[in-house]
Amino acid sequence: MTPPSPDLHPLCHGHDLAEAGEACPFDVRYQGQTCRAFAIRYRGQVRAYLNRCSHVAMEMDWRPNHFFDLTGQHLVCASHGALFRPDTGQCVGGPGRGPLVTIDVLEHDGVVFWRSQYNLQPVEY
Repeated sequence: MTPPSPDLHPLCHGHDLAEAGEACPFDVRYQGQTCRAFAIRYRGQVRAYLNRCSHVAMEMDWRPNHFFDLTGQHLVCASHGALFRPDTGQCVGGPGRGPLVTIDVLEHDGVVFWRSQYNLQPVEY
């Protein structure tokens, strides 16, 4: 799993992400804090977000690595019921206060990579 560029970090195999299925979790340093993030597949495309609701900075999954509502059309925050578009992270219902924090991803040669940025870095152990 060699990244195609130094700012890309391997996350999982593309086949590990089923359409509107279980997410692949990962840790990042966001604005200096270690945070959970997740990648999903929706309408054939991989998307990734911080696991942090825009209403209250709480993790959203209602079961570990499960973010989709029962219809598979929205991401739902288990704490307060905010609904988000899986393709953009935009809040479309409930108490959300804006979009989810998006993490750039790339699927290359069957591997999913996430892209670091100035405020979003890999966690060093």
